[in-house]
Amino acid sequence: MSEALRPQLEAGIKTLKLDLSVAQIDLLMNFMDLLQKWNKVYNLTSVRDPQEMLTHHLLDSLAAVPALLRHVNTLPVEEGKRLPLLDVGSGGGLPGVVFAICCPQIDVNCVDTVGKKAAFIQQVAASLRLPNLHGIHDRVENLKTLYPVISCRAFASLVDFTTWSRKALAENGIWFAMKGKHPDDEIAALPADVQVFHVEQLEVPGLDAERCVIWLRTAA
Repeated sequence: MSEALRPQLEAGIKTLKLDLSVAQIDLLMNFMDLLQKWNKVYNLTSVRDPQEMLTHHLLDSLAAVPALLRHVNTLPVEEGKRLPLLDVGSGGGLPGVVFAICCPQIDVNCVDTVGKKAAFIQQVAASLRLPNLHGIHDRVENLKTLYPVISCRAFASLVDFTTWSRKALAENGIWFAMKGKHPDDEIAALPADVQVFHVEQLEVPGLDAERCVIWLRTAA
């Protein structure tokens, strides 16, 4: 990504009050370079313009990191272990790769049914030397591992997202769904045993659009 965009990225990180090191910012820049390079071959995202990639993808994903960390920091994790997170349908690694860079204490597993997208995640993990990032080529319904946090960004309706990934949700686990406008219709369509327990509005630096995170869990 053009180095000229770095000041805008740094300003966005500051606005979001994210405590990221220079090395982490370097990784975010390098990730965008990889996304642009491989996008030409793999068609990972319809966004081609570097400026749009910065606001609509990178800063959009970064805006959810403080909310994620507030939850993750309340969870018990074995010493020396990372908290497992499943990112469903993460395509070009959004928000999965961003979560892995910003949150080294989280083990991010990006599942996608498209082989080349899962391969791209593996490529990013190798290129950026991120031991906490993994690409999985499979349907989420087929996964056998259980995750305390399952995330998605603009992936599917809340009903489909929670239905397809339900078997992968650990006991007392939560779903973390990144959405645009408040999805009243999708929330109303949820089955009785899936409940929304928090909705958090997000402000994305440089992007004049509504964004929110919907937190869900299975009803007791």
